[in-house]
Amino acid sequence: MAKTIKHFEESLFTEDDGSKFSKIKDKLIKSFSTTDREKVIEILIQYSKDGKMLHWRNFLLTDIIDLVLEDETNYSDFFEWTITKPELTYWGIDGLIKTKGIKAYKTLIELAQNESLPTEVRAKAIKSIAIHSKQPFDRDLPKDPGYWKIENFRIDELLDWQSKGYNQGSGHKEPQIHPTLKNPKTELEKAVSKLNYKLEIERNKQQDLSNPTDWLAIADENKIAEIEKKWKLPENYLLFLKNYSPIRVFIDDEKFFQGLNLYGADDLIKSQNGYSFNSITNEILEDWPSNYIVIADAGADPYCIDITNITNNDAPIYTSMHGNGKWEFEKYSDSFIDFLKDIVE
Repeated sequence: MAKTIKHFEESLFTEDDGSKFSKIKDKLIKSFSTTDREKVIEILIQYSKDGKMLHWRNFLLTDIIDLVLEDETNYSDFFEWTITKPELTYWGIDGLIKTKGIKAYKTLIELAQNESLPTEVRAKAIKSIAIHSKQPFDRDLPKDPGYWKIENFRIDELLDWQSKGYNQGSGHKEPQIHPTLKNPKTELEKAVSKLNYKLEIERNKQQDLSNPTDWLAIADENKIAEIEKKWKLPENYLLFLKNYSPIRVFIDDEKFFQGLNLYGADDLIKSQNGYSFNSITNEILEDWPSNYIVIADAGADPYCIDITNITNNDAPIYTSMHGNGKWEFEKYSDSFIDFLKDIVE
């Protein structure tokens, strides 16, 4: 016999085991959110107010926010209440702005200014305003406001924007990509295009353009000039950096232990730290081969291009495990292009 929504409600309010509670909650949402959405929201709201597992009162807010529609003002009072409860304020901010829209800005700016609140709550208020208003108050900051510092808060900008009537912004622009990503012809372009397709899938899942991830973009010319001044790189790799420079590219699959960080032009020089250079002592590390430039790492295991072994505008890639006392390199691929192909296969 199929369980009724009442059965699920009773089970939630009597369950003491967090794992079982989670399964009941998920089944409730899956079974009834399309046919009886408002009742499901009512049950979850009631639990957030007086349920016996305190941590689940907080966790349920994200489910409630997902179920509530934009500008559904009949739930505004609930979210007004959540931001007065320290254990619920963080996620309550998103619910308030979703249900009240621009009318929530004044309250959230007051939260951002409130020095008695935790830093992460104040940051969350600013981040939520930035997303909703498409104003760049979160520019160049971590997408998770939990990592912001008080000196990152652009309170003066917020107050100036408030005084001018909360103008809607244009949002963050997408990184500029090279046209050959969509129309590849050379072997390098085809390999990069396949990599971009893989990254595009990840970008479509979740993307915060205040701090873009998994992009291959045209590099800053000044960064390229710094790199060319420091090293003579094989043409294929240099073209990759110029035209398809990785922006926080992390390849997460079973092939690379702990995932693969693929460096871009912004990161290449500073990412040699700990391998060929010690930034703390400002010393060159003598046990590192000077011809090996680290272009990526998997859990700190380096992947290096050998700039003294350039053939046909390319060079082999070597790798080694870290933490073994000394570096023992082995060839990973015959060329940088083969390295790219291996990533996407």
